Amino acid sequence: MDKTGIYEKCGISKEVYEFGEKILYNLRDRFSGIDETAEYNQLKVINAMRQCRVSEACFTPSSGYGYNDIGRDTLEKVYAKVFSTEDALVRPQMTCGTHALSVALSSQLRPGDNMVSITGKPYDTLEEVIGIRKSVGSLSEYGITYSQVDLKADGSFDLEGIKAAIRPETRLVAIQRSKGYQTRPSLSVGSIGEAIRYVRSLRDDIIIMVDNCYGEFVDTVEPSDVGADMTVGSLIKNPGGGLAPMGGYIAGKKECIEKAAYRLTSPGLGKEVGATLDLNRTLFMGLFLAPTVTASALKGAIFAANIYEKLGFSVIPNSTEKRCDIIQAVTLGSERAVRAFCEGIQSAAPVDSHLTPEPWDMPGYDSPVIMAAGAFVSGSSIELSADGPIKPPYAVYFQGGLTWQHAKLGILTSLQKLCDEKIVDIYI
Repeated sequence: MDKTGIYEKCGISKEVYEFGEKILYNLRDRFSGIDETAEYNQLKVINAMRQCRVSEACFTPSSGYGYNDIGRDTLEKVYAKVFSTEDALVRPQMTCGTHALSVALSSQLRPGDNMVSITGKPYDTLEEVIGIRKSVGSLSEYGITYSQVDLKADGSFDLEGIKAAIRPETRLVAIQRSKGYQTRPSLSVGSIGEAIRYVRSLRDDIIIMVDNCYGEFVDTVEPSDVGADMTVGSLIKNPGGGLAPMGGYIAGKKECIEKAAYRLTSPGLGKEVGATLDLNRTLFMGLFLAPTVTASALKGAIFAANIYEKLGFSVIPNSTEKRCDIIQAVTLGSERAVRAFCEGIQSAAPVDSHLTPEPWDMPGYDSPVIMAAGAFVSGSSIELSADGPIKPPYAVYFQGGLTWQHAKLGILTSLQKLCDEKIVDIYI
């Protein structure tokens, strides 16, 4: 079948399309491996749903206080099974991943406690949660101190630095799996497990929390399988499968989840309240689809890495590295190139394709951020999207794609835009 015609209707020239096809020819084995991981994770999710006896009654709406919401309670049991934990908190009342992380941190830490990030600077929006940047209601306002240990130059954990940073008052160690707006490698579950075992060898009473955003279902194991006390993420990223309209999750030890529930709702109420309205069906369906949706996003990230590396740009991960999350960083080197890339992604969207993304001062960030996302769910970064801070080294972060076919179109459209702007030349 000759697909050049339909791609031309989508604004992709024959030259750009053929450039992409040459790249794809050598990715068949990589994509086959991704499909095998998706198959394993799909069966893991289905088995959890069967064991927890998900039924049509679980889709019944609840309102008001949400007492006896069988769907909500069953969904949390399913998440606990999928993540191999004692319990889970999965709620639409968690407004985003940052909120879920804030709930997780503030529920475990008390005045006088110290938390240590062993993956260096956290994601921008957490800086105000912690109090690195002054903000009302931050942990620092409640007398909680913070310290961090940067990763080594090669992206590995600094074990000696970790040992030196842990003090008697250290209560919690935080690990961020994904790179955020940094050009460091994201972390594999295996390396996270090694770091957890090392921290445990120093102190076995420390709570270890992993920010798992963008990493769910990329591998056949999760951080909770290798010893994390709490694994935290957003439902409008991988585990929501593109269907969850909002929400976050915390999976972990029963004591940790109980404290998190009391922080989210109220002391004395905890998990007993929290209406889900008519959301349970889509939350279950999103989790069901999450393994294959994540696989599509992974294929898109690998395709992007191979295209832009071939054109001479620095990409993290590179074209051959094992994937630890769905994010692909491309250092483009100029504001003009970042804008062009994001304009290409936006124009490939099924929603708002006619709009032009512009940088703006987003809450929680220290510089203007440009975001391209024509999504069915606002801000959903498991859908095709790209964003980045407008500051050196002018890197853009591409992620998502509910289907591989859409991810492919998005990458080709970004390349087309860069070619049209004469920023790159595919004939070199």
